[in-house]
Amino acid sequence: MYLRALEIQGFKSFPDKTVLNFGEDITAIVGPNGSGKSNISDAIRWVMGEQNSRQLRGAKMEDVIFGGTEKRSQMGFAQVTLVIDNTEHIFPGRDEAEVAVTRRYYRSGESEYYINRQSVRLKDVNELFMDTGMGREGYSIIGQGKIDEILSVKSGERREVFEEAAGISKYRHRKEESERKLQRTEENLVRINDKIAELELQVEPLRKQAETAKKYLVLRDELRVLEISVWLENLQALKVKARKLEADHQSACQDKQRAQTALDEVYAAAETCVEQVQQNDMQAEALRGRMSGLETAAGEEDAAIAVLQTGVDHNQESMTRLEREMADSSSRTEDLQGQMDALTRRTEEIDRRTQELTGELEGWMQQLQSMTQRAGSAVREAEVLRARETLATAAAADGRAQLSGLEAQSQAARTRLEEVGRELEQLQERRQTEESAAAENRKALEEAREEAAAAENVIQGHGLKMGGRQRRAQESAQQREQLSRQAAAMEDRIRLLTEMEKEYEGFSRAVKLVMQAADKGGLRGVHGPVASLMTTQEQYTVAIEIALGGALQNIVVDTQNDAKSAIGYLKQRDGGRATFLPLDAVRGEKLRESRIEEEYGFVGVASELVQYEKRYDGVFQNLLGRTVVVEDLDCGVTMARRYQNRFRIVTLDGQVINRGGSMTGGSVSRSAGVLSRANELQRLAGQLEQLRGQLADADRRAQETGRELQKAQYELDVAKEQQRAAAQQVLTLEGRQEHHEILLENLRLSQDGLQQERETLTRRLQEQETQMQAVRQEIAAHEGEAERLSRQAEESRAGQSDLQTRTDEISGQITEHKTALAALAAERGTSLHSRRELERLQVQMHTDRAGREALLERFRRSNEEAGQEMDIHRQKAEELRAGCRQLKEQLASLAAEKLELERRRTQQNQEMQRCNEEVLHTEREVARLEQQKNAAAMEEKNILDKLWERYELSHSEAQSQRMELESIPKATRRIGELNREIKSLGTPNIGAIEEFDRVNTRYTYLSEQRTDVEKAKEELTGVIDEITRQMTEIFAQQFRLLNESFQETFLELFGGGKARLELEDENDILGCGIEIKVQPPGKQLKTITLLSGGEKAFVAIALYFAIMKVHPTPFCVMDEIEAALDEANVVRYARYMRRIAGKTQFIVITHRRGTMEEADVLYGVTMQERGVSRILTINLNDMAKELKIK
Repeated sequence: MYLRALEIQGFKSFPDKTVLNFGEDITAIVGPNGSGKSNISDAIRWVMGEQNSRQLRGAKMEDVIFGGTEKRSQMGFAQVTLVIDNTEHIFPGRDEAEVAVTRRYYRSGESEYYINRQSVRLKDVNELFMDTGMGREGYSIIGQGKIDEILSVKSGERREVFEEAAGISKYRHRKEESERKLQRTEENLVRINDKIAELELQVEPLRKQAETAKKYLVLRDELRVLEISVWLENLQALKVKARKLEADHQSACQDKQRAQTALDEVYAAAETCVEQVQQNDMQAEALRGRMSGLETAAGEEDAAIAVLQTGVDHNQESMTRLEREMADSSSRTEDLQGQMDALTRRTEEIDRRTQELTGELEGWMQQLQSMTQRAGSAVREAEVLRARETLATAAAADGRAQLSGLEAQSQAARTRLEEVGRELEQLQERRQTEESAAAENRKALEEAREEAAAAENVIQGHGLKMGGRQRRAQESAQQREQLSRQAAAMEDRIRLLTEMEKEYEGFSRAVKLVMQAADKGGLRGVHGPVASLMTTQEQYTVAIEIALGGALQNIVVDTQNDAKSAIGYLKQRDGGRATFLPLDAVRGEKLRESRIEEEYGFVGVASELVQYEKRYDGVFQNLLGRTVVVEDLDCGVTMARRYQNRFRIVTLDGQVINRGGSMTGGSVSRSAGVLSRANELQRLAGQLEQLRGQLADADRRAQETGRELQKAQYELDVAKEQQRAAAQQVLTLEGRQEHHEILLENLRLSQDGLQQERETLTRRLQEQETQMQAVRQEIAAHEGEAERLSRQAEESRAGQSDLQTRTDEISGQITEHKTALAALAAERGTSLHSRRELERLQVQMHTDRAGREALLERFRRSNEEAGQEMDIHRQKAEELRAGCRQLKEQLASLAAEKLELERRRTQQNQEMQRCNEEVLHTEREVARLEQQKNAAAMEEKNILDKLWERYELSHSEAQSQRMELESIPKATRRIGELNREIKSLGTPNIGAIEEFDRVNTRYTYLSEQRTDVEKAKEELTGVIDEITRQMTEIFAQQFRLLNESFQETFLELFGGGKARLELEDENDILGCGIEIKVQPPGKQLKTITLLSGGEKAFVAIALYFAIMKVHPTPFCVMDEIEAALDEANVVRYARYMRRIAGKTQFIVITHRRGTMEEADVLYGVTMQERGVSRILTINLNDMAKELKIK
């Protein structure tokens, strides 16, 4: 067994819940001074039952509760729980593997103790730890106080530690308990002797009083028999009358049951009819909802058709435009083909002319060569120059021809570039227009979708609102129907009770005659029965009815003469008997018991619990002034005993304690009395007024709900119409958006083609411009060369005019032919280039036409699909409208069925009214007979009450004492004689008989008790002697073992020396002091008072270790007991503690290094917040493993 955990909350400097978990090893608790270390050992001492606040370093026990700081308020309680391992079952009677001891102390001074969460006494906690070494006086908690205690100069003060170690604490506790019992026994013996002496003085006087009382009882018994017999004769006559009334009552109840059954059947049929009407309404509402849904769906189909038709129309427009564009494209393609054919013919013509000119040029060249050969050497050079001039001139002509062709090509490209620019501008304008239209359409589409979604949300909201209002309407209708039925039933009940009040149902015949005569003016001064002149709260009704009993029917009159007149009236008409209460004669008496209202269970004086006019105060004080109402019979019995039965007591449930002590009780009918009826009538009137108010509120709520329902239906229809329009608009805009996107795609493709063509033309113009610049430079160079050669030739040709003329002519022809050939070559190149451009354009136009044809086909297919979808939507719309027509027919059928149900409900209401009247009639009859029964029962009850109040007999018990009477008048005369004889005896002390028996019996009993007590005294003395003997034997044996252990431990810790324990008186080993003799190494044997402070502390530590060696305690808390030791002795102390740690778990509060080094776990106590202790944990074994330290 070992200490597993300590939980602290609110104890001293630990306001927060703090848990310290301990292992089977050495735990050191360290921290600076004032941090709260020692509060942990105080907590362990406190939870183990310490009652001395000074042992806990406090002035009073309240000081253990956290008192607050500057930042924290004080706490209201302190709680500490000690969790101890019990696997070795060291605690007797505890089989649990773990025992948790809890102590809680409140600032109000209350203490609570728990063992395993079960509430226990302090005694139980003390007994739990007794003889385990862990008690308050044990050695499981060793602090400076324990060191001082065991080293005390007074050797007797250290006995408690040795007795706990010897295991005789339990015996001493038993001995002390037996001695206390012996003391109480001796005190009881003294009291018994005193009482016996007192009783000896009472026996003889009581004997004489008992003889007189017995004579009285003989006369009283005869009187008792006669009165009982007379009352039973009257009771028998009442029972005959009651049987007849019971038979009539049962017959009337059967009639009432039949009428009620018929009413229930009609009511059930009416309820069924109402349910059918409600079901009809629900079906009609459901059909209207379905019809509205079908109409909505049909409208949606129409909207879908309109949207599809819009898309078809847009597609048709696009198809017309595409066909028109395709026609324009075909016309332009034909024009391009004509241009290409013309260019082909021109190219062929240029080729033919080029061949002709090439042939002619070859002829001229041959002639020029011949002329040149004929020319002489003189003119050769001139001719050569001339020829070179001609060639240069021809080269310049070729250049001009090429330049002319390039310029023509350049002009054609510029023309086409301008056309492409214009076409791009037109396409851009169309695209911008189309994009703007698409953006506007897209925005409108988003807005339409938002409107459609909003409309759908509104429909859902209105649908929920509609459903809620329909439910409220149904609930309001059902609530109104229920309130109407309750109000009708309550009105019937009020009418019945009112009529019964008017007819004085429930009152005796005499009361009825008097009141009817008074109502007609035949009698004066009559106020009415007591029951009709008062009211009371419902919770007091039963008590007041029982308290008044038959007095409820007493009649209040003005004067005694009025009472005499009424009595004479009853005699004349043989109307029976009644009791009258004249206001001028009746005087009440108030209860004058002081402080009775402070009694437990007191409700009030009965006269103060009823309400009446001031003039009737004497009447009600007379009837109820000395009657007290209490909560229950237990309270009544206690109060009656305390006030010696001086007044009558009635409980709220109708039990009675009469003056003198007799009691009347049993079950009570809570609705049988006239007072209950009056209270019920008053209560029903108030409830009816509330019901009428609730019914008016229900009507108002029903009207409001109906208006809200109509408004909600209108709002729902408007929302559905808005949703249909929004959905149709969405479909239309979606078709338009698709059309816009198709057109934009077509325009984009056209723009891309023209853009590519423009880029090509621009690039070609740049190339042509570069070529023309180069050609111009070549022309300029050839013309300069020709002019230079011409001047040289002119100089060389002097004198050769004829040959020169012919040569010039030939040269001219050659030049003209070359120029013509160059021009034709340039024109042919231009024609070929133009034809290629026309062919490319033609291919592009074919591609565009194919795209338009695909788009046209797409529009055609879209229109076909839209046509098919429109047919489907038309068919669905027609089916939905057909469904609407069917639902309308069903609604018409339901309307006819509802008319029939309404007619049946009207008939059932009439039948229900008839049955209700019949039930009311039978209820009146039943109530009349029930009141007569109650009156007979009241008379019977009065007789039975007299039997019980006078003789405490039930009816069956009285039958056994009944005697046969010759005549009732003779028995009545004998009753009078007996009353006179009893009166002549005076006031007998009836209790003297019982008192004499009681005193005599008690005298005998106490004499026997004295003998028993004297015997018990002898037995207790023997028990004490036996316990003393056992304690002496055990202590002597254990003291010897402790002495031997102390010698060994001292020798081991001090490294030598001697030590022993001595008893001061061997003949009184249980009461003598214990001396500690020690001789440290190198010193003389001496007492511990002559040792130094450190030596004293080390001796005490050696003694405690010796005790633990003989009787190991499961755990031990040491609170800085090594503080006075030097370092060497601290190391010895710590090492010895480590050696015995296998048998005892040590929790050490210390700040010495040697002790810390032997610890396995360190708990650091800090006070980061002033006045509040915190715990930090370091497991040194785990840390050593991590750091690989042995």
